[in-house]
Amino acid sequence: MAVEQTRARILDAAESLFFTDGIAITGVDRVAEVAGVSVVTLYAHMGSKDGLLAEVLQRRLDGWQAVWQEQVDAVADPRARVLAVFPALTAYRGRSSAAQWCAFLATASERSASPAGGSDRAADLVAADTTGLVERLRELAVEADPSRIDEIVDTVLLLYNGALASLLRGHPADPADTAREVARAALGWDGPTG
Repeated sequence: MAVEQTRARILDAAESLFFTDGIAITGVDRVAEVAGVSVVTLYAHMGSKDGLLAEVLQRRLDGWQAVWQEQVDAVADPRARVLAVFPALTAYRGRSSAAQWCAFLATASERSASPAGGSDRAADLVAADTTGLVERLRELAVEADPSRIDEIVDTVLLLYNGALASLLRGHPADPADTAREVARAALGWDGPTG
């Protein structure tokens, strides 16, 4: 149990610092200090700063996917299931660190692409987040309207990304709800969608 608690403290500290102060500027010594562990302990658990970042991203990706699934499962209407990504965003933010608008977009914007043929687990997780969003929206769009899959995915993803950027700016106050209503109108889904 102590190992799991230490690991959680390290990940919590890294998540907060990486996505408040920035990944590049945050040293492992600062993460260790905030987590209340030695740098040696941090390295024993995470291997490297890149390993630490990858673990933070993996935890966020797993948490995000679980919350999104809960929101999809909470509604029956196929259009509402597509639009469930927006209340999922609000629900996820309510359960996680408010320090970050989007860990994946922040990571993508702060770190250069991995060298050709190089291995970069954090970059792979950023790509997995994007691929997962697109694939899941496609699955849901098939249920909602199989003749408009690309339009639905592109519209919802564009508005989802806009909601994430709005979280960084701090305006509008509830960008996920606004994005959901704009998506509903743009797709002509004016009737009830749950």
